[in-house]
Order: sequence, then C-alpha cells, then structure tokens
Amino acid sequence: MFDNLTERLTHTIKRLRGQGRLSEDNIKEALREVRVALLEADVALPVVKEFVDKVRARAIGQEVLQSLTPGQALVKIVNDELVSIMGEACDGLQLNVQPPAVVLMAGLQGSGKTTSTAKLARWLKEREKKSVLVASCDVYRPAAIDQLKTLAGEVETEFFPSDPGQKPVEIAAQALDYARKKHLDVLIIDTAGRLHIDADMMEEIRAIHAAVSPVETLFVVDSMTGQDAANTARVFNDALPLTGVILTKADGDARGGAALSIRSITGRPIKFLGVGEKTAALEPFHPDRVASRILGMGDVLSLVEEAERKIDRSKAEKLAGKLGKGKRFDLEDFHDQLEQMMGMGGLSSLMDKLPGMGQLPTEVRNQVNDGEMQRMLAIIRSMTMKERQFPDIIKGSRRRRIAAGSGTQIQDVNRLLKQFMQMQKMMKKMSKGGMKNMMRGLKGRMPQGFPM
Repeated sequence: MFDNLTERLTHTIKRLRGQGRLSEDNIKEALREVRVALLEADVALPVVKEFVDKVRARAIGQEVLQSLTPGQALVKIVNDELVSIMGEACDGLQLNVQPPAVVLMAGLQGSGKTTSTAKLARWLKEREKKSVLVASCDVYRPAAIDQLKTLAGEVETEFFPSDPGQKPVEIAAQALDYARKKHLDVLIIDTAGRLHIDADMMEEIRAIHAAVSPVETLFVVDSMTGQDAANTARVFNDALPLTGVILTKADGDARGGAALSIRSITGRPIKFLGVGEKTAALEPFHPDRVASRILGMGDVLSLVEEAERKIDRSKAEKLAGKLGKGKRFDLEDFHDQLEQMMGMGGLSSLMDKLPGMGQLPTEVRNQVNDGEMQRMLAIIRSMTMKERQFPDIIKGSRRRRIAAGSGTQIQDVNRLLKQFMQMQKMMKKMSKGGMKNMMRGLKGRMPQGFPM
C-alpha cells in the first residue's frame, strides 16, 4: 500500500534534505510535488488542499526556516500532518458495555463485508479473548449465509443459523437474543450489500440498527476505489450513525487515496485494514505507523508485534539449541523458516514495514515475490524426510521426482538447493561467530545502497 506515494514523497524529501538551507522558494517547489503526489494517489482534492496549506503554514513559519536541521524539520511536519488527517491515534472498538456488544457491518456489494466479519471475529477471539457469535442477515446474495458459516468454522467461532426465507430484522433480533442467553461477549452482524446506495437498502439497515442498537457500526469499503470509497462512506454516514471504517484490499492498493481521505471527509476513523485474503489478514489502523510507512521510514513496531504473535517460540528455541550444538541447518529447518515468514504476511508485507525499503530501486522491490516462497515450500514438501535432513543425497533422479511431485521444473529444484546452501553457510557463521558474522554475510548479498 502507498507504494507510488512513498516513492514520490521520499524522492522529494531526500532532495530537500540534501540542501543546507531551505527557502520559501524550494519549500513551495517541494509542496507542489507533494500536491501532485497526493492527487496521483487519488486523495480527495479538498483533503489535498487542506494538507498542503497546513504544511506550508508551518514550513514557511519559524519552524523550518530557522531550524538547524531544516530537511528533518520538514519531514516531521509532513509526518505530523499525515497523522492529523488520518486521525491522531488508533481508534479501537468500544466494547465496554453490557454483553453482548453488537457490531453491525455495512457496505456495498463486493467490498468484503462477509470476509471482514470473519476476520474481525478471529481478531476479537485471539487478541481480545472475547467469545464471538456471527450472524448473516444477507438473504439476497446466493450462498452468503453458507459463506459466513464456512468462515465461522475456519476461525472457530459460533455461527447463528439463518435462511433466505427469513426477514433480516428478525434474524438480527433472534441472534441478539441467542447471544444474551449464551452469555457471549460480542455479536457481529453481517448485512446485505448492494451495487449502489438506494432507499430500500438504507431503510433495511436502519431497521436492523434500530432492532439491535449496535455499539459499533462499521462501514466496510474497498480501498482500491480511492476517493470514491471516502465519498460512499460519507453518504452512508449521513444515513446511518457510523462509528468507524474497515478498509479492505489495502494490500492491493498502491495509491492509498482512501486511507488519506476517509477521516477528513466523513469525520469517522479507520479502525482496521484488511491486508489479504486470509482470515488472519486484519490489522488495527495506527495513523502514526501508516504515516511512517508513507514516508519510507517503515513500521518496525507493527513488525515486532507481529513477530511476537506469530513466530513459534518453541521452534525458534529448538533451532537455536541445534545450531548452538554445532548441528547442521537442514531443509526441514529451512521449511519452518519459510512457513513462519509466510505466516507474517510474506516478504512483501515484511518489506513494507522495514525502514528504507522505499529507497530501494523499483526493479529490486519488484523481485520480491511471495509466489516464489510458495514454490519453495511446495518443493520441500515433495521431499522425503531423509532428503530434508540430508540434502546432499538429492541427485539427478531424486531432483526429477521432486520437480514432478511439486509441479515445478528441475531448474526450480536446483535454484532452491543453491539458495538453501547459501542459507546453510550463513547459519554456520552465526553459530560460530554470532550475529555480527551473519550480518556481514548478509550485507554482501544485499543490493547496493541497502540500509544496514
């Protein structure tokens, strides 16, 4: 997300940093480039105008022109104003009410409401330790109810059964009654979407809202629709008391216009970002961390939090102990490392959160391919346990069998084994000389200009 905007802004700011002194002229020139970058990112024009005016007022004032580090002062102003337009802090769900707390999901068809309902249920269950019931009031879309039932089973949360012959308001009221009787913490209600906003849709969702009195009414919107997402959210907010927004498909949006426009246009905070198809791919929206990512400074805090949650400590300790005893790093260990990396969103997600990645050449960033990691996992899974433990035995006939079993070419198997051998050497250095040797080994393999 924000790839294009990050590239433009970091280029502009880098140029300013290289100048010993900032003047009104070069600040104006930089702000002109910032304005174009934001418009290209499909940020709404009124939001762009307000943003640039605020940055200009602070930059041409005493704050930058008399600063000892004018380039860094300007970066801070841009960062502060980005945070300001997206919301000062992460707005969490307000669930401190008499259970069950009802969360109502609203939005247009195809925005990802049903998937987001399951993602939110999983997030509440795993992070907030809440008992959750999900219910579908979508009696119009074929298999919508079955889809939510399947997803509820996947995230291991309770599902309230309903059928297309029922009225949406009745389903919602019955689900609430069931949640009360079962003493559940949260009820999430998925509602029907439409291709466009119409009177019937609004009347139906207002009736559901009145029947269950939700503490949170979340508007689910596709981030790839840019400023249209913000405009749709505003119309919805005029008809329904929204409390926040879930921005879906953020991982496929290179512009980021919706994230930068929604708060200003609707007055409602973005509460979550959907960053993938899997049910674990939901992130709380932290304006300060997102601003840092936009300016190419990464989001190390989110990366650390994700690592703490998703890295299997027992496997990490086992590998450390194994290497400490001088044993060899094998393909089974390599498989575990790849799996854990994919569990954290893959290479593209990790790179998005690492500082300085926006400064890497585009051709280098384009080489990051999570599909390649999936291919590597498939190849290792086509090996016998003996082959994983003793890779040296993988010769011609075995390589042909592994390629056929994984649906790949022999060249792919050869490439994997070569990458594994490099990793094995690196692990050996680490076990002998510690992290310093490993970092030295890594640096030689990184593209020129890589920040280390």
